[in-house]
Amino acid sequence: MYNSKLYAILEHFDKYEQNRCRKYIQSPYFNRSEELVELFEVLISAINGENGVNLEKEYVWQKIQADKEYDDVRFRKYCSDLLKLIEGYLAQQIYEGNPLHQATYLMESVGKKKMKKLYSTAMRTARRLSKQQNHKPSSYYFYQYEIEKNYYDLTDFETNRTEKTNVEDIITNLDYFYLAEKLRLYCSVLSRQYVVSYEYELLFIDEIVNHIKKHNYENVPAISIYYQIYLTQTEVDEESHYYRLKSLLNKHSLDFPHKEANAMYSYAMNYCIRKSNRGQLNFLGELFELYKDLLDKELIFSDGELSPWHFKNIIGTGLRLGKFKWVENFINQYNDRLHPKYRDNAVTYNLAQVYFYQKEHDKVIQLLQEVEYDDVAYNLGSKAMLLATYYETDEVEPLFSLFESFRAYLNRHKDIPVNRRKNYGNLIKFTKKLTRTMPGDEKAINKLKEEIKNTKNIASVNWLREKIAELED
Repeated sequence: MYNSKLYAILEHFDKYEQNRCRKYIQSPYFNRSEELVELFEVLISAINGENGVNLEKEYVWQKIQADKEYDDVRFRKYCSDLLKLIEGYLAQQIYEGNPLHQATYLMESVGKKKMKKLYSTAMRTARRLSKQQNHKPSSYYFYQYEIEKNYYDLTDFETNRTEKTNVEDIITNLDYFYLAEKLRLYCSVLSRQYVVSYEYELLFIDEIVNHIKKHNYENVPAISIYYQIYLTQTEVDEESHYYRLKSLLNKHSLDFPHKEANAMYSYAMNYCIRKSNRGQLNFLGELFELYKDLLDKELIFSDGELSPWHFKNIIGTGLRLGKFKWVENFINQYNDRLHPKYRDNAVTYNLAQVYFYQKEHDKVIQLLQEVEYDDVAYNLGSKAMLLATYYETDEVEPLFSLFESFRAYLNRHKDIPVNRRKNYGNLIKFTKKLTRTMPGDEKAINKLKEEIKNTKNIASVNWLREKIAELED
């Protein structure tokens, strides 16, 4: 049973969730089978590593039906029924975590049962919860639509035709939801097309864009922000779109759930990265400011933790801008927000980066020679940094030894994507050529420059260009 879906789902539960799920399964409203309760306990005991528990089917059967012979069909039914109960528990947690959704279901229920004495109470509850909502993503307007639609049904406007109805509110909220959600998904499609060329067929998208272009949706951040993201992706050269997006994010990012706000910033950050990669280094500063904003608003953290990739990228951006003191303070302040599994490697690697930028090469070599990173990306980055350090310090013998061991590492690790292997293979090749190019040899230098210019996929290409420029002086 260790490989079963049931076991795999329960493995995700911590002790708190185990107890909540236990109460759900023990509730006679949801379950009246003692066998399912016992099956749950056996599985949880195994997950918690309690002594004497194994999950052979016959063993588990004896725990739930000690006086009967093993029945495989019946045992599978128990497992299936428990799985449905756990799925119900998971759905219940989402339901309980969304009071506004509960209120709309209450309105719908009292309307169907014609409990007129509860109409006003249900309506007041829904409107009160609506006002308390801190976040206003597209789904917020869908819930507003449901509230207004249920209010229309409760008020019986179909028979009271002389009264002014709330149809306008129903339609407005439905439109806001539709426009915002359609734009959100369209922005995702456009982003994916940078990576994979695939044509999606999306109805009415041109009409939606033209409509929003002609109307003011400043009062609906879910629409105005995604429209601005759309513009940064389709009119890349018009930089005012980015600055407008940045302004909207500064003003409204906390109006959205954490995950969605983070995704919105990712669009702005990707715009900055593309611009800086094309040589517009002012956008490197913009990227840095976005990172600082995400840190200040705590939006960059997931469950209180900082991704080691964000940690590395923030440090890399700060170093490229020469903000060495800020980067050192950042490492000291935020290293404890990294998951313990990644912390030592992340701190060691990124401290080496700081020393490299500060040209304290002895410290770089000392740090990088002591560590063999578990993660392939860190391993590649550390080898590239060590390669550059040996070149900078004229350590010829260690450099040529690293050329060989680095290439062997690339050949040995077939799990490294082909383009990434090319990146680092080309770095090795062109660094070798650098070592053979004499300062002032204009012909050889120009040939090397041209080769690099005509070669795609080169890791640390900016460093290579800097070293070539030094040979020209």
